[in-house]
Amino acid sequence: MKEEQKTLVIRFMAGVNQQSINNLIGNIESRLGSFEKIRLLLSSPGGEVFWGISAYNFLRGIGKEIETFNFGSVDSIASVIYCAGSERLCVPNARFLIHSLIFMGSGNFSFEEKQLKERLKSLEIDRENIAKIIAANCKKEQNEIEKAMLEGTTFNPQQAKDFGLVHKIDENLLPGSYELVGIG
Repeated sequence: MKEEQKTLVIRFMAGVNQQSINNLIGNIESRLGSFEKIRLLLSSPGGEVFWGISAYNFLRGIGKEIETFNFGSVDSIASVIYCAGSERLCVPNARFLIHSLIFMGSGNFSFEEKQLKERLKSLEIDRENIAKIIAANCKKEQNEIEKAMLEGTTFNPQQAKDFGLVHKIDENLLPGSYELVGIG
């Protein structure tokens, strides 16, 4: 009789930034040979686009079965990380938010025209990349996702399932056999 394979369960309850994503990737890399399946329990207000897309690409590229599970709120760039799951679940009282991009500046700053054009082009490319990822995983057209982003769209679990973002609504966060790691 074959022994049940343990699942690596990672609870990610943090903003998406350099520290949290490096922590996520480091925890996975250090256990990569020990697990065939990873379940990412995700509740995040979002954060930095660069780190969210990097996490998505890492999760999709490691050759392991990935389940993502929204156990609270998956907002902004965290929705891209959520899309890394080949199986995407959420609890019955979860929330999802996708919205347009924000350029954050602090203090008194100024841009010359060339720099402003570069910033705008970067935002446009980030929006396109985010929309491509969500569209591909929800089986939607990119322009439909961009429209939802520009409008700022919030989904409850059933709406997210109808949209194609969620595969299954479930209360059971933990599989039968697992090792749990917490981030955030």
